[in-house]
Amino acid sequence: MKPAVVLLSGGLDSATVLAMAAADGYACYALSFDYGQRHRRELQSAAKLAKHPAVRRHVILKLDLQQFGGSALTGDIQVPKDRAPEAISRDIPVTYVPARNTIFLSCALGWAEVLDADDIYLGVNALDYSGYPDCRPEFIAAFEKLAALATKAGVADHRTIKLRTPLIEMRKANIIRAGLQLGVDYASTFSCYDPPDDAHSCGRCDACKLRLEAFAQVGVADPIAYAPVGVDGA
Repeated sequence: MKPAVVLLSGGLDSATVLAMAAADGYACYALSFDYGQRHRRELQSAAKLAKHPAVRRHVILKLDLQQFGGSALTGDIQVPKDRAPEAISRDIPVTYVPARNTIFLSCALGWAEVLDADDIYLGVNALDYSGYPDCRPEFIAAFEKLAALATKAGVADHRTIKLRTPLIEMRKANIIRAGLQLGVDYASTFSCYDPPDDAHSCGRCDACKLRLEAFAQVGVADPIAYAPVGVDGA
């Protein structure tokens, strides 16, 4: 089985991508990041998801992006709540973490070189997403060019390290449908930006609203727990 690095945040998208990489026949090396985010609940989900039989090793890499701040996920900035669907992808929101995917992919690229892996899987999406610039096809194409120029694998070994983004042009509802067919345990995933406690998602941030809408479109109940109406996780 060929190795592949899989970025595993613990969210719905990365759980689906892990299942897709496994279905493609790869030995998966899951990579998560403890980067100073507002909560560690997503890392608990990542650890559960990494018990997938195709995962050979799961690394949680420590990066303290709180030192930089500049995001509602890493600094003292309020997470937006109750935004209308048309507003979610209109502008780059304050939940954008500066250069996060560039940083994460650079680490994944380093591990891929060590593993002699030619593939990196990640769950970026350019349709139902929160307007992040590092989730677009243009970014993915540019990073692949960088990988070819910046690595021994590309320069000396003439290998191409490919970024596999199977969800990039899928609607969130179709992502869920694909995951259900692959047996993804969405009860083990976590998407909320601002959970009020370890047991509940807020149901009001952009990530929760996109997730809830998608499950409604599929006609399946979201298996995770949400805070009761009136409970504010801000």
